[in-house]
Amino acid sequence: MGKLIGGILLIVGTSIGAGILALPVTTSEAGFISSSILLFLCWVLMTFSALLILEVNLWLPENSHMISMAKKTLGLPGQIVAWLTYLGLLYALLAVYMSGGTDVLNSLLGLVGIPTQNWFDTLLFTVVLGSVVYLGTRTIDYVNRGLMFVKLGSFLILLLLILQHLKWPLLAYNHVSKLWASTMVMITSFGFATIVPSLRIYFHGNAKKLRLVILLGSLIPLICYILWDLAILGTIPMKGQNGILAILASGHTTSELMHSLQVVINSAAISHLSKLFTSICVATSFLGVALCLTDFLADGLNIAPKGLGRLKVIFLTFMPPLLIVLFYPTAFLMALNYAGTFTSILLTLLPVLMVWRGRYYLNLSGSYRVAGGKPAMLLALFASLAVVIIGALQELHIF
Repeated sequence: MGKLIGGILLIVGTSIGAGILALPVTTSEAGFISSSILLFLCWVLMTFSALLILEVNLWLPENSHMISMAKKTLGLPGQIVAWLTYLGLLYALLAVYMSGGTDVLNSLLGLVGIPTQNWFDTLLFTVVLGSVVYLGTRTIDYVNRGLMFVKLGSFLILLLLILQHLKWPLLAYNHVSKLWASTMVMITSFGFATIVPSLRIYFHGNAKKLRLVILLGSLIPLICYILWDLAILGTIPMKGQNGILAILASGHTTSELMHSLQVVINSAAISHLSKLFTSICVATSFLGVALCLTDFLADGLNIAPKGLGRLKVIFLTFMPPLLIVLFYPTAFLMALNYAGTFTSILLTLLPVLMVWRGRYYLNLSGSYRVAGGKPAMLLALFASLAVVIIGALQELHIF
């Protein structure tokens, strides 16, 4: 039972990052009802896609990751797409979490009177959490459980403090035409499927448990996102000096949102809890992404993930983003602008294509098969293509 809870929390920890604080602002122009419906539809698509990844992964030997899966089902073109999108997404995310961890450590050490340089904080953050990743999934699970307890606790208290000031009429705002602009943000918010191959290793291919972990682990973020949207959009008005539209225009959504909440609710506790929540989000998301990337590189480069091979994988996981954060921090921040497009290709379109070709052309089968048959696959394919097109249009600033 403890392992099952640990697996669920790994998915929750990977999904819910500091970005949740700004999610209501980025989806606000569509209104609470419309954005909640789209959040649900994004959850359905991303969870279905995660189950497809599980199906493909169970066709192959343990320790197989996206590279082996793409090679087996889609050949060289699939491999190339998997390499580019996976590395682009996960290296960018790791670089961002390293930057966030640097700020957190700098603040914490400053509170106890220890002045440090940014480069030292970056190295310390990477070495400490990198050591946890080196020790493997079980260690990550235990550390993540402790962090998630504080993370979810602080989030629930923050939520309860805000919900006391809920004004129902504010939730009546609705602007469906603005809905598509927030699609990629929502898709990225459910980008947990990268961890599925690692969870397969942790649960030794137990398809029943893995399916349950994916369903429950993805459902918790959905509930948290909708409740947080309810709290923010039902508390802060759309217009005015401290309104949602002003926050959106500021370019500093998280900090401005917390400032507006303090003005509207007049509670210093909100500021402290939001900082605690954001800090732990950085750590849990870092662990989840790093775990995914180490297993991906071990598979893609055919390196045994133990002994000297483990050290090589850890080096390849952390050194590129670390060097970029230290010497050229804007490079991966630029790549992060394409996170939504990377996510949509890697975690929605690619899984559908892999399963379709594996099932219906290569006649592959394993211990698990996602329900729905060809109708569900075609619907998922249509939705995936739509999401990729929306992402491309947003990158071209057409949306």
